[in-house]
Amino acid sequence: MKVKVQTLDAQAAGDVELNDAVFGIEPRTDILHRVVTWQLEKRRAPARATRERSDVARTGKKFGRQKGGGTARHGDRRAPVFIGGGKAHGARARTFGHDLNKKVRALGLKMALSTKAKNGSLIVLDNLDVAEGKTKALVAHLAKLNLSKALFIDGDAVNVSFAKASANIIGVDLLPAVGANVYDILKADSLVLTRAAVEKLEARFNG
Repeated sequence: MKVKVQTLDAQAAGDVELNDAVFGIEPRTDILHRVVTWQLEKRRAPARATRERSDVARTGKKFGRQKGGGTARHGDRRAPVFIGGGKAHGARARTFGHDLNKKVRALGLKMALSTKAKNGSLIVLDNLDVAEGKTKALVAHLAKLNLSKALFIDGDAVNVSFAKASANIIGVDLLPAVGANVYDILKADSLVLTRAAVEKLEARFNG
């Protein structure tokens, strides 16, 4: 699949050949759904267990007589009705993540990239150099490219000038190639890759 390469200033900068095994496969909603669900569940923090009656370190000695005290017949201070006692029916420790086969995760990423290519939402740029890292300059470039909510993916490391210029622009996200993931790609209206990102992503699946 051949795609035109542009500069950040929306000028032509040649072509790049995209690997059909990465950018040209037919997307499946069930695979994408499984990967996105796995991703979001992995982000959730595990629930922390509360201390119940048997977990509280308090005396188990009966502190009052059975009759004649004018109070209820309690056996110890661990009861939930007392301050410092165990919590009744408290939260249990649990984790929300589940395992997903590496091949399915890799397939999901390929399908996410292919979805953007198929929808015409994939743009390839020569590089992400922004003059002096100025936000005003980047806003002008984005207007020429007709981009608003977009995910930019660079090579091994993100472009420092672009990262500085885009820090305060709502809707513009930047990731290195190693951070490319299904959820962020599908969430963005447009996916913008640099030449370096294309090379890294293709090498990621061929390595």
